[in-house]
Amino acid sequence: METYLPILMFMATVAVLLLGYPVAFSLSGTAIAFALIGAWTGHFDLVFLGAFPQRVYGIMGNETLIAIPLFIFMGVMLERSKISEELLTTMGLLFGSLKGGLGISICIVGALLAASTGIVGATVVTMGLISLPALLRYRYDPSLATGIITASGTLGQIIPPSIILVILGDVMSSAHQQAQLALGNYSPGSVSVGDLFVGAIFPGLVLVSLYIVYIGVLAFLKPHMAPAIPEAERALVTSRELFLRTFKVLVPPILLIVGVLGSILGGVATPTEAASVGCMGALILAWIKKQLKLGVLKEVMQSTTQINCMVFVILLGASMFSLVFRGYEGDELVQDFLTRLPGGLLTAFLLVMAVMFVMGFFLDFFEITFVVVPIVGPILLQMGLDPVWLGVMIAINLQTSFLTPPFGFALFYLRGVAPPSITTMQIYKGAFPFILIQLLTLLVLWFWPELATWLPRVVYGT
Repeated sequence: METYLPILMFMATVAVLLLGYPVAFSLSGTAIAFALIGAWTGHFDLVFLGAFPQRVYGIMGNETLIAIPLFIFMGVMLERSKISEELLTTMGLLFGSLKGGLGISICIVGALLAASTGIVGATVVTMGLISLPALLRYRYDPSLATGIITASGTLGQIIPPSIILVILGDVMSSAHQQAQLALGNYSPGSVSVGDLFVGAIFPGLVLVSLYIVYIGVLAFLKPHMAPAIPEAERALVTSRELFLRTFKVLVPPILLIVGVLGSILGGVATPTEAASVGCMGALILAWIKKQLKLGVLKEVMQSTTQINCMVFVILLGASMFSLVFRGYEGDELVQDFLTRLPGGLLTAFLLVMAVMFVMGFFLDFFEITFVVVPIVGPILLQMGLDPVWLGVMIAINLQTSFLTPPFGFALFYLRGVAPPSITTMQIYKGAFPFILIQLLTLLVLWFWPELATWLPRVVYGT
C-alpha cells in the first residue's frame, strides 16, 4: 500500500486539475489530504509538514525569483504601449513584396516580441487580432495563417527573457544541486537562470529560422497559399517612408533587447538586475509613445500583481506537494523505476519527455515545471545529462505542447479571437507542420547539444 500512495497522490492531483479546480489549491489540497490519509494509515509522518514554513521562507528570500514580477511588468507595459501593432504593420510592408513575406514578417515580429515581453498568451491574442485579418485579406490559406500566428506567438516560451525560463532555471538549479549531492559532490558548481537564458538563444533562433524556411518553401511551391501583397498597396508607401518607419519601429525594441540580454551576456548584470533594466526601458518606451498615463500605469500594476500572485501561489502549492511526495519516498520510487528501464539513460529521457509532452495537453507549463521537473530532474542529471541542455529541451518540448491539438493553449488563445469563418479544425491543421518543426528542433538539439551548451561555456566559463 505504501508503495502505491505517492502514485495515487500524483494521479489524484492530475484528476483534480482536470476537473478545473485552481492549480495552487489543487496541489496543496491533494497533498494535505494524502498526508492525513498517510498519517491515519501509519504510512506518513506529519513531522514532514514542519519543513513547509522553511520552504516558504526560502521562496521569499530567493533573489532569482524577483526577476519574475519585473519581467511580467516589462511585458505588460510593452503590450500596453502598442509596440506590437506598429511592428506587425511595418514589417508586413517591408517583406510584403515576397511570396510568403507577410507570414515571414509575423515570425520575425513574434521573435522580437518574445525577446521583449516573454508572455505567450498576450502575444498570440495580439497577433491574432492584428495580423489574422490581414493574412485572410491577402488570401493566405486559413490553416497556414493560423499556424503561423500560433507558432510565432509561442516563441515567448523559449526565447529569453522568458518568465518560463526564469522559473525553469530556478528549478533546474535546485535539481542540479540535489543531483551533485547524491553523487557525492559536496561543493557542486552552480547552474543559474542566466545559464539557461544564454543556452536558449541559439535554439530559439534555429526555431525561428526553420519557421521562416518552411513558409518560404511552401510559398515557392504553392504560391496561392501565401501570396505577396499586391503592388498597388505597396506603392502607397515610398521606399524612404518605409525605411524611416522601419527604423523608428525596430530601434526601440532592439535597444531594449540589447539592454536586457546584452547586460546578461556581457556579465554586467544578473537576470534579476537585467529585468529591472527592462522595466525602466519599457517605461521609457511607453513615455516616448505617450502611453505612460496614470490609468495605463494602474492597469499595468494590477495585471502584473494578478499574474505574479498566480505564479507564486502555484509555487507554494507545488512546494507542499513535493514535500508530501518526498515524505512518501516517491522520488526514490521514480528514480528506481527510471534507472531500471531497459536502454538506460536514453529510454529514461525519452519516457520523461513523452510524459511531459502528453501532460502539456492538459496542464499548464507552471504546473509541470513546479511538480514534475523537481521529481525527474535530479534523477536525469544524476544519470549524466547536462542541466542547461536538459532545461532547453524541456522548454522546447513544453512549447510544442502549447501547439498540440486538442488542448494546446495557444490554439485556444487564437480560437478566442479568430473570426467565425475560421474553423477549429483549420487551426489544428495549421499547427501540425509547426509541431513537426518543433520536434525537428528537439532532434537537432539531441544530436548537436553544443547548440545549447556552447554559449554558456563561453559567457560564464561553465
